[in-house]
Amino acid sequence: MNELRMGIVGAGIWGETHASIYNEHPFARTVAICDKDRSRAEALAAKFGVEEVYTDYREMAAKSSCDAIAIVTPDFLHADIAIACAEAKKDLLIEKPLATTRDDVYRMMDAFDKNKVRVMVDLHNRWNPTVNTAKQLIEAGDLGTPYSAYGRLNDIKWVATDMLSWSAQSSILWFLGSHCLDTLRFLMNSEVERVYSVSREGVLKDLGVDVPDMYLTTLEFKSGAIAQMESGWITPNANTCINDIKFTVLGTEGMVNIDCSSHNMIQAVTDKKVVTPDIIVRNKVDGKVKGFAYESIRSFVDRILDGKEFLVTKEDAANTSLALLAVMESAKTREPVVVKY
Repeated sequence: MNELRMGIVGAGIWGETHASIYNEHPFARTVAICDKDRSRAEALAAKFGVEEVYTDYREMAAKSSCDAIAIVTPDFLHADIAIACAEAKKDLLIEKPLATTRDDVYRMMDAFDKNKVRVMVDLHNRWNPTVNTAKQLIEAGDLGTPYSAYGRLNDIKWVATDMLSWSAQSSILWFLGSHCLDTLRFLMNSEVERVYSVSREGVLKDLGVDVPDMYLTTLEFKSGAIAQMESGWITPNANTCINDIKFTVLGTEGMVNIDCSSHNMIQAVTDKKVVTPDIIVRNKVDGKVKGFAYESIRSFVDRILDGKEFLVTKEDAANTSLALLAVMESAKTREPVVVKY
């Protein structure tokens, strides 16, 4: 294969990001756009010179000239789209999380295996240079054996109240907790065995979004390591970064600390506000998108073309979703829950 022809389901802001990255890649091209809102699909197609426009993902999967499909829809809609595309023998890049129910996880994994398609879920924190450097230090043995960890991925209120029209149908655990839990799995090199979580609600409900505000979770890994995970989207809107990204891993012989949101590399200050510009997650250089949230999408193209293993396997994505479902169950029952894989 000399060029990867991509189809995209979901013509929103992140769907446009996918189209931009594929068209920047020297060996990829966006050839099809699908969205239930035809006008939105047509607008994105026109912006990138895409001729194939669909409003039905099943029709796109059956008729499109694409080699692979990116599913860039709200998280609770992934399963049926992914299964239809897998049955059409299309390789898949799915925005996180893989799925939001146990049944959907199993149905999707069965479809992927049955149809022998390659699948990656965009758990892009593995491309975060700070996280990846920490992983290299751990693998080199510089920190000894991972013993405990702390992970924090929070958002400002605006994400739940304004950015996402569907936030009440999702959870901060799916939106950011999937990244956080996968990062901890990645760094600790172990699966989560048991969880205990508590949640709080009220702030977002008062703002018209009926969804829990935050979760605090203890994770016990099969290796014996333990971790604390903080997931919330009620950080004040005036916070200098939309995201609050911090990790610590303590090993038996050392530790590593990560701070991607208060990194002190650059600040912009006026009489009215202080801003920490995003130079790590999503930024532009010479008019082209950079940052680790984009590198994962580029990596999908590269791995499809060279046949090498994805940095995030489909099993990684499935286990992350199943562990998060246990977190949600624990928060409801206020009891520890063993993760069922």
